[in-house]
Amino acid sequence: LAGRDATRAFASGDFSSAGLVDNVSGLSPPELLSIHSWLSFYSNNYDPVGKLVGRFYDENGAPTEALREVEAAIEEALKFQAESEQKQQQFPPCNSEWSSAKGTRFWCSRESGGVHRGWAGVPRKLHRPGSPGSRCVCVRSSGPPWGQPDSSQHSDRGDLDNPQLEQYEGCHPLAQQCVLLT
Repeated sequence: LAGRDATRAFASGDFSSAGLVDNVSGLSPPELLSIHSWLSFYSNNYDPVGKLVGRFYDENGAPTEALREVEAAIEEALKFQAESEQKQQQFPPCNSEWSSAKGTRFWCSRESGGVHRGWAGVPRKLHRPGSPGSRCVCVRSSGPPWGQPDSSQHSDRGDLDNPQLEQYEGCHPLAQQCVLLT
C-alpha cells in the first residue's frame, strides 16, 4: 500500500488492483463511515510523515476540492448515522419469535433490540414514509412524546399517537407482548 491511495479499498474491503484506487465517488453512507473510522484509527495511532500527492492533496500538500467533497459527504453520513441512532432510541426493535404451533410473538422489555432504556414499551408496527412494509418497534406508552419537554400540554401517551405507528390487530393497546396466530 506504500505510495498508493487505498481509500476505496478500506471502505469496500477490495484490496485487489481494481479496489486500490483513490476514487470514492458513489460510496454508500456506511462505506463513507468506514473511511471515517479508518481515518480516526490512523490519526489516533500513527504520526503522519507526509501527504500523498493525487486526488486529495496537491503537490504543495494542500487539500483539494475532492478532499473537501469527501469530507462533506462523510459529515452527511455522520448526521444520518446520528439520526438513525436517535430513531433507534425512540423506536427500538421488538423482541420476536415464531413457531408453527404458537404463531408469532412480539414483546418489549427494557432491553429489546439491544437498546437499554428505562422503559419497556408496547409493540407497534412502524411504517417509514417511502418504505414498503413495516417493522415491529417498542413504543413508550406514557409521558410526553419524544423530543418534547415534560409539560402539562401533552396527553401522557408517550409516542402512541405518532402517525407512523399502527397497533397490531387483536392485541390489547397497552400489552407489552402480542401473539399473532398464523
